[in-house]
Amino acid sequence: MDDMGFLRTASLLAATLTTGLTAGLFVVFSHAIMPALGRTDDRTLVLAMQRINESILNGWFAVCFGGALLCTLLAAALHLGAAHRAALPWILAALALYLVVLGVTAVVNVPLNNVLARAGDVDQIADLGSLRERFEVAWVRGNVVRAVVSTGAFGLLAWALSVAGRHAG
Repeated sequence: MDDMGFLRTASLLAATLTTGLTAGLFVVFSHAIMPALGRTDDRTLVLAMQRINESILNGWFAVCFGGALLCTLLAAALHLGAAHRAALPWILAALALYLVVLGVTAVVNVPLNNVLARAGDVDQIADLGSLRERFEVAWVRGNVVRAVVSTGAFGLLAWALSVAGRHAG
């Protein structure tokens, strides 16, 4: 394998891994974290989500969440050549789905996270029930969309790896 072939494969593998890790995060929120928090009182849910939203902004999350986009863009660019285009439709479809994930995150989940952050100290919030009501249902719906769509993107990239492997050479 020449240097470009290695870079093509490495970028597609990195796109698949980072997208899969991001999908896994959203799926865990959908299947475990939010259902568990949904069974708690208002104070617990608001406080837990405030702390999660603070702690998730770290390098590991940035590498996965941002890396999925960057690596998928790079993989698409490196598969533009006629000899390597077999995987390109799958990569582009995954990219389109991941752009939906980014859009939902920017339009739904982050603004709701900001509502919780602006609410301040949980012990100083006058109406935790109304804050929870404003946050929970919309955030959970947005996250379910992210979980489903990012899992689809992950599957498409995994298939792209398979297609690229069959057409390598």
